Amino acid sequence: MQGTSILSGAARAASYNMILQFGLRMTTFVLNAFILRYVSQELLGIVNVRLTLLYSTTLFLAKEAFDRACLSKSVQRDWRQVINLLWCTFPIATVWCGILGYIWLYILENPSKTSNVSGYSFGVFSFALSTIIEVLAEPLFVVGQAHLFVKLKVILLGLSQGIKCLITVILVLTRPEWGIINFSIAQLASSISYVIMYHTYFTYYIKFTTKKDDEFPLKSVRDIYPSHKVGKPFIDKNLASLTWSFFKQSFLKQILTEGEKFVMTFFDVLSFADQGIYDVINNLGSLAARFIFLPIEENSYLFFSQILSRGLTADKQNQDSLKLCSNVLAIILKIVTIIGSIILIFGYSNSYLALHLYGGEVLSSGNGPTLLRWYCLYVLVIAINGTTEAFVFAAMSKDQVDKYNKKMLLFSALFLFSSWLLTTLIGSVGFILANCFNMLARIIHSMYFITGYFGKSEHNPLSNIVPALPVISALLASLLVTSVSQISFCTESSSVQQKLIHIGITSLCLLMVLAVTYLKEHKLVEIVKEHILKQKNK
Repeated sequence: MQGTSILSGAARAASYNMILQFGLRMTTFVLNAFILRYVSQELLGIVNVRLTLLYSTTLFLAKEAFDRACLSKSVQRDWRQVINLLWCTFPIATVWCGILGYIWLYILENPSKTSNVSGYSFGVFSFALSTIIEVLAEPLFVVGQAHLFVKLKVILLGLSQGIKCLITVILVLTRPEWGIINFSIAQLASSISYVIMYHTYFTYYIKFTTKKDDEFPLKSVRDIYPSHKVGKPFIDKNLASLTWSFFKQSFLKQILTEGEKFVMTFFDVLSFADQGIYDVINNLGSLAARFIFLPIEENSYLFFSQILSRGLTADKQNQDSLKLCSNVLAIILKIVTIIGSIILIFGYSNSYLALHLYGGEVLSSGNGPTLLRWYCLYVLVIAINGTTEAFVFAAMSKDQVDKYNKKMLLFSALFLFSSWLLTTLIGSVGFILANCFNMLARIIHSMYFITGYFGKSEHNPLSNIVPALPVISALLASLLVTSVSQISFCTESSSVQQKLIHIGITSLCLLMVLAVTYLKEHKLVEIVKEHILKQKNK
């Protein structure tokens, strides 16, 4: 019953997170299409690459390790000690802001000196400060995630990002001469609203909600903040040690996740204008990855970490829980593989059309379509890697996490070197290829771990990852037909009618693939139907 309840909660969280990611990415999608027509490519590159990298890196280093450690299953978890530990994110964020802010201001080249873009120093200050502000909501965020407040994250993050986009649009239209300052003001407003909404919601929930879960740890508003419990340490040393292990891993993971931005920022392999174009295409290409696969990864980790006892071998786990985890892992891997393959096949022949409709000739006339085609391959690799690593990180012991950190160091070094080398040789496509090679290495490692973990049991979740042969055949046939259609009906000289013909042919091929999948992936279809039926009955 407990496993079913957690699975149901994780499934609902995944659904809501998918809605959130879709909303955020679509907002960014529309915003970029608007901004492309009102700001320079250089400004777009500075904000979306350099300043956003400062923000994401500082926030990631300040809170990611705490999120993973504090959401891990622990029978004797003391929420007072957990909340005390989570408040450590504030001084950590402050230290990282100082270190990285200094690097961004005084070590990296100041764009204001080499371009017409103004306000860079204010931008660095604002984007760094916004991370310090946001970690003030970290204890409440973790409590909400652990107790499956599945709608809360979606609503609050969605509102704060909506505020950011609205302010950006207004300022870009009314004060275009402010440049980076427009984006900086919007960033600060978003972070402040995010924190205020979290604290307001939980203050109301604690004071006025009568039907609270007995296990909910915040009995009063005072419990939100650090306090010492007599007879117990201020923080749990084991949890702090696990956090430190995840922190070392998080540092490397951030380099891998944002590797191309680090290379762009520190090695100047692309101009700010080229960085701006690459970032727009990266956002467009990652729309499906963030909308579908990132929520699946996050909630898969939440599910596996709650079901499995960290560090125990398969034979020492609860066997019903082990069987449930194996089945869920197999199902998720099959789903993400099929979805990723569809994106790869149909993205290849529709990249030019997508970019032309989105940004006009600015995006579709250069190497944009080539970038987007390769990114579709990267999406498939991301899908598989995210799911396999979600299980691996939930099942690993602390010692295994520490050992994996050393391997991540090797992955990081190889990735950064290959990014620099491939980009120098073949341009911005090199970033995507380097990412693919890096993800493939991590997939191989994760599959090796999963095979060993289930080796002595009767379960083998990796045995069914490849789609059925008719599905593969339908995908390959669609690739051939849509590629010919793209060459014949969807080029720079094609008329609107010809492009509509290409869209029609692509739609028919997609329907064929979906029909074959429905007919041949019987087990997968039945499970999806069962899940939909349960959701309707609730």
